[in-house]
This record gives sequence, C-alpha cells and structure tokens, in this order.
Amino acid sequence: MTQHSHADIAIIGGGMVGASLALLLAQQNPAWRIILLDAKVIDVGEPRYQPGFDSRSTAVSYGSVEILQDLNVWQQLSQQATAISQVHVSDAGHFMGGMIDAKTYDLPALGFVIPNGWLGPVLHRQLREQNNIQVMAPVKVERIIPQQNGAQLVVNSADEKLLLDCALAVVADGGDSSLRNSLGIDVNERDYHQTAIIANVGFSEPHKGVAYERFTREGPLALLPLGGSAGAHEAALVLTIPREKSAELSGLTDAEFLHYLQHRFGYRLGKFMRVGERFSYPLKLTTAKEQVRSHIALVGNAAHFLHPVAGQGFNLSLRDCACLADVLGKAQASGKLLGELAVLQKFSQQQALDQTLTIEFSDKLVRLFSNDQLPLMALRHLGFMGLDLLPGIKSQFAAQTMGTAGARF
Repeated sequence: MTQHSHADIAIIGGGMVGASLALLLAQQNPAWRIILLDAKVIDVGEPRYQPGFDSRSTAVSYGSVEILQDLNVWQQLSQQATAISQVHVSDAGHFMGGMIDAKTYDLPALGFVIPNGWLGPVLHRQLREQNNIQVMAPVKVERIIPQQNGAQLVVNSADEKLLLDCALAVVADGGDSSLRNSLGIDVNERDYHQTAIIANVGFSEPHKGVAYERFTREGPLALLPLGGSAGAHEAALVLTIPREKSAELSGLTDAEFLHYLQHRFGYRLGKFMRVGERFSYPLKLTTAKEQVRSHIALVGNAAHFLHPVAGQGFNLSLRDCACLADVLGKAQASGKLLGELAVLQKFSQQQALDQTLTIEFSDKLVRLFSNDQLPLMALRHLGFMGLDLLPGIKSQFAAQTMGTAGARF
C-alpha cells in the first residue's frame, strides 16, 4: 500500500550531522514541518551512557561548542566531555614544534572530546523535545525525484511505501551516499594511499588535557584526551599508515601494536599500556562537485569527507548546518520559496571560504607531513618554525583547529 505525506524539509540521514541540522532548523522556524529519516533505529528516549574502552569519540571544536550551546544540548554533552587545554604539534626527528594553548586565547578549552555513545543519544533525545520534528526510522529512501517546486522522496518501510513531498530535501547519508550517486552528482577524490587505524589507548602518565598531532615518515598520528579529566590516562588514537602496511599491522598482537605505537610516538605519555579494539579505514578526500540543486542540498560526509587527522569533519559540517538554517530562515522571512536554487546557492557561497580553508588545511597537513621530498621537507620545517615564532601563522592554525575561522551566525 502506498501512502502520501508532506513536509517542509526532509533530512535523509539521522546521524550526528543530520540530527544537528534538524535541531537547528526547528530552532530557526518552529512552524516548519521537518521529517528526519534514517535506515537505522533512532532511540529518542532518555540517553544512557555505558562507558566502554572501545567506544569511538568525536573531537568537538570550541566553535562547535558555541553552536551546541545555542541548541541547549551542551550542558548535558559536557557531562562526558574531556577538555583539550593544549594541542601539541610535532614533527618526528625534529626538535621544533608548536604548542597551542587555550589560555593564550582566553578560552576555557580549545575543544572537547566526546564519546559517540553519548554525543549521538543526547542529540537524538533533543529531537523529541521539538514539536515540529518527526523521526521516521528505520526506513530506506530509495530515491529523490526532483519536482517543479520541491522534491519527492520514495520511502520504503517494513509494511508500506511512502511518497513524501517536501520543499527541500537534505542528503546527509554519509561519505558513500547512495542518494548522491543516484542523483548523478559526481565527486572529486584524492586517494591518500593511506589507512587510518582508530582505537582507544591507555598509558602510564596523565594526558593533562593535551591533544597531540605528530607527523612521521609513515604518516600523521593524533591522540585526543579521554577520561573526563586532565588526570586520566587514556586517549583516542588516529594512526595513519601507508596502505601497503595495513595488513601487517592488523595482524599484530596488542603487545606488538603497543610496541609499534611507542616507537612512532615516543614517551611523552610514558609507556603505552593498553589498546582497545582497532578499526581500519582507507583514507581519501572526497568532495561533491555539486552541494546544492533546486530544492536539494548535501551536508556532512555526503558533501565532503575529510582525512580525520585534524578532527575537522564534524565541526565543518556543523558550521555548514548552522549556515544553512540561517540562510533558509532569512530567505523565508523575505518571502522567498523554501529550497529555491538562488537561496541554496547563497548558502553554498557563504560557506565556500570556510569549506575551502578547512579542506585545504586538512589536506595539506596530510600531504606536507607525509612526504620526504626535499622541497616539502623544507616547507614543513619552516612551517614549524613559523608556528613557534610567527604569531600570525600560529593564530591561523589555532583558529582552524578551534573551528573559529569560519563565519558566525
């Protein structure tokens, strides 16, 4: 049986980006009818956090914290957040490096690290508080059919087929977006020929709220503090290796892996004592060639999928969502149609500089600091000298890391 329904805005993808966008839109205009669709079950009940050493985490920049505060979720999120008071950037084999300190910028923290097992449920719980958001999950959006003044979604659930008409369809279904592909939207790809190994690690010394970005011949390595306090002894690891070494490292025992990690990172945190479950991901930069069409927009990893080394992906997407909600609100207030191309193009134009800076920042970090060619070696060493000695360069690096380089709304 086929049912018909209508919404002002339909968001396909109920992950952290899709849920954040739904909340931002609901706040922007309580009169909009917003439907959030996802292929998995979304629990909008009271969030329960069950700490586990293997749980994945997200680095949330200071700029993102301000957005989450506006959404009235930060107070709850902060219960399981670990503050980043400093970021230490270093180049293996070279003395000079850089330390970015929150005190320099009169901030309580440069950012925070939050377990996904808490971040996602808190956002989903907040959906229930909004009278104009409807959650449909689990359902599968088979395709998006462009219409003259909107878009139609073909939605399948366990017991029925739904044709959902909306003024704006937002695609937020991930880096391998099937809907993006079905719309014929091409992507630009840069394959880094690297693999990221992500896991939680424990060590003998307290991390003191310091996040580490270390660049080595085999690729960058990041450690993000966990545990809820500066005295904790655990961190989220993002270890980048050449793709041809991924099979070798995946076959290491925990003790062998910790020995390898110790060699890559050194003893700033003492001895590595423990590693949780390891996850491996091939790395590439993917950007959609079109982020907007008439009555259709792409956000999150469907729009741009970044290297995780600088922790910029979720933070850029959150700024995109804040900008989109702001542009849509102002457009409707001036009498324009929700989702019309000129309005969405304005969103794209407003976020173009932030996206370009963030994507290039992430891309250049990887390519400059994973290459042993002499010109690039010289550039990277000069870059570290600049980070220590030239306040302008260090401030821009810090602004990008903190997520404060883009526009504010």
